[in-house]
Amino acid sequence: MQQLLELLNNPWILAVALIVGLVLLVKGADWLVDGASGLAKRFGISDLVIGLTVVAFGTSMPEFVVNMVSVADGATDLAITNILGSNIINTFVILGLTALVYPVVSQKRSRDFDIPMSMIAGVLVFIMVAITFPGYETARGISRIGGIVLLVLFCYFLYNTFRHAKDHPNDALAGEVKPMKIWKAILLVSAGLIGLVVGGEMIVKSAVKIATDLGVSEAIIGLTIVALGTSLPELATSVVAAFKKNSDIALGNVIGSNIFNVFFVLGTSATIRHLPAYTGIEIDACVAALGSILVWLFVKTNKEREVKRWGGAILLIVYAAYLTYRLLNIA
Repeated sequence: MQQLLELLNNPWILAVALIVGLVLLVKGADWLVDGASGLAKRFGISDLVIGLTVVAFGTSMPEFVVNMVSVADGATDLAITNILGSNIINTFVILGLTALVYPVVSQKRSRDFDIPMSMIAGVLVFIMVAITFPGYETARGISRIGGIVLLVLFCYFLYNTFRHAKDHPNDALAGEVKPMKIWKAILLVSAGLIGLVVGGEMIVKSAVKIATDLGVSEAIIGLTIVALGTSLPELATSVVAAFKKNSDIALGNVIGSNIFNVFFVLGTSATIRHLPAYTGIEIDACVAALGSILVWLFVKTNKEREVKRWGGAILLIVYAAYLTYRLLNIA
């Protein structure tokens, strides 16, 4: 793959490679989820468990694969910004657009646990990258210890989620899963894994090459193109849900994805390899944390407990201001 991209120095071909990689990544995740869900149902696993495991992990596979490839290749800036950028786009763009279409309703579970967990995730990452301890300036970033802390919190989140789902089965947004023939399920899982791996490789290699050719940092490419690409499934699902006036699904998708991205994907990445800070990481982490805080304030300050259209407009305006600032201060 590396040798191929070295031959393809044409910027248009690199752009096509990036787009193809994103398509393979998203479709690969879809195939993997469909195949694994059908196979699990064939062996008698409940819809609830499938929804909380296969589907939940599957929707974070695009970010996970991109991060694993980035960590393996030493593109640590891309590994961090893929997550921070995805969470920023999830909250400010996807939730903002969804709220403009139809006010986003929140469930009690989201207000009392999921959104606070997302806030903790964002604030914790900001503390890790913004605070420098005397004598450890060169180690600033997300260390392996920090990664382990994130994974421990992820285990707590899973435990609490399963316990709540067991005690309140009617609250679980688990769609009906149909059993699938074993050969078809295995074929979809195999195709999904291949799509994820090949797509992830193409995205990371081409993104790094594009950043080098344009003279910008991997961080900027990760915060914009790569993050938007890996967030496309959440964007499509949330906007469609809003048009159908099922906006509570949109909030669950966004907050759940943000939690998985930080605690699971970023935690795993940092445990494998220390993720050093890059120029501008403080503002990126601050905005990512701010997103969850704003959502919590929006749903807590009105009797309908929803993100209203004006809240969606505020989210989009904040994102536009942030993106303008970052692009004008490219490093």
